[in-house]
Amino acid sequence: MVFLERKNAWETYSEQQLEELNALASRYIDFISNNKTERRCFAAAVAQAEAAGYQPLEEAVREGRELKAGDKVWAGVHGKSLILAHIGTEPLQEGLNILGAHIDSPRLDLKQNPVYESNGFAFLDTHYYGGIKHYQWVTLPLALHGVVAKTDGTVVDVNVGDDEGDPVFCVTDLLPHLGNQQMAKKGSEVVEGENLDVLIGNRPLVVKPADDASDEEKAAAKEPVKAFALKLLEEKYGITEEDFLSAEIEVVPAGRARELGFDRSMVIGYGQDDRVCSYTSLEAQLAIGTPKKTAVTVLVDKEEIGSVGATGMGSLFFENTIAEIAALAGAEGPLALRRILANSRMLSSDVSAGFDPAYASVFETKNAAYLGKGLVFNKYTGARGKSGSNDARAEYVAYVRGVMDGADVAFQTAELGKVDAGGGGTIAYIPAKYGMDVIDSGVAVLSMHAPWEVTSKADIYEACKGYKAFLSA
Repeated sequence: MVFLERKNAWETYSEQQLEELNALASRYIDFISNNKTERRCFAAAVAQAEAAGYQPLEEAVREGRELKAGDKVWAGVHGKSLILAHIGTEPLQEGLNILGAHIDSPRLDLKQNPVYESNGFAFLDTHYYGGIKHYQWVTLPLALHGVVAKTDGTVVDVNVGDDEGDPVFCVTDLLPHLGNQQMAKKGSEVVEGENLDVLIGNRPLVVKPADDASDEEKAAAKEPVKAFALKLLEEKYGITEEDFLSAEIEVVPAGRARELGFDRSMVIGYGQDDRVCSYTSLEAQLAIGTPKKTAVTVLVDKEEIGSVGATGMGSLFFENTIAEIAALAGAEGPLALRRILANSRMLSSDVSAGFDPAYASVFETKNAAYLGKGLVFNKYTGARGKSGSNDARAEYVAYVRGVMDGADVAFQTAELGKVDAGGGGTIAYIPAKYGMDVIDSGVAVLSMHAPWEVTSKADIYEACKGYKAFLSA
């Protein structure tokens, strides 16, 4: 089926397009290097949106301000999920053009009671988040990002390991000389999840025991390395061990994303699933002029663990926000809301598994996503007979093809590997419950869910082009 083979996008670019591509990639590298948690992605996206003229929806609601064509608003929930809306010239009942991506990524989370000492070392106990291969997280330089909420109402921002001069942390591994039994285990058992504890210290706090020592001093004498680590945390952040009970601290790979290859054609960095689609969706949303259909970009949390909770796509945040926008745009009421959602179109902007020749046996080459061949469309995802998939209807796939062809966007279609090789899903099935058309579209990724993932600059560029074309259609 040679006639269906897609051309490598690199072969089509002019010098101006190459300049645009590299400028976009540079901005993207900065974004994913500086924003390694959903909270940081949210804050950075809001800052960019406000610089582009977006205003808080809650202010418009409070003032009862009418929303009209050209108005731009944003709404967030708990600082982790974001909706951007650019009001179009058509009535909202005609439907919305929606991009939906997620800003959470696989990682290690600290447990609520994480700090302990063992045989002269201080550790942080973790619980992994999302689908990871445990063994990929050992012996890497790691950073800590997150917040500690104190009972007095203050929230302390924690960021250690990514600034120049910061220390880093790691999960240790067994030397090969003593690893015969370990190497005989299955890959899923080589490093167990309960053993992904982060090494944070080896230096003891010097405490002179005394008969009249306080309970705190006695505890420090008993676990001096832990005590010294906690002393440093209190000095730097003003937090105590008890404050970890109300903390959200994520353990992520330390270091900046980088250009990859002699030709600098790729990007290697943490969290590209799904920040490569989140960032290109954000860029597209902020770049368009006043659209015909109202353009909406949704950046959500919790996709990696099932889109659950108040900040996941499964919550009512999306529906409630659209209802607020509709009311201010003159389309108030439950029936109007249902018409708006049913008439909407959406791209579920999530990454695809890029074909890797080192693991060719799990891919079906005619229906695989290739780096450098543009934006990827997955008509369906799922597993075991498309279970858990949205499976877009043919007419909508044809519509999207027309939009991409009209904007000269390089695109390809793919499945997630061979039929019985595995599977996965996205947020697509959740908004589809309203009756709207939804299809998965995103960027092909190598080493997906690994601490360091790989994408092509060309695909990042084509994704941004494609998302702009869709929002403007």
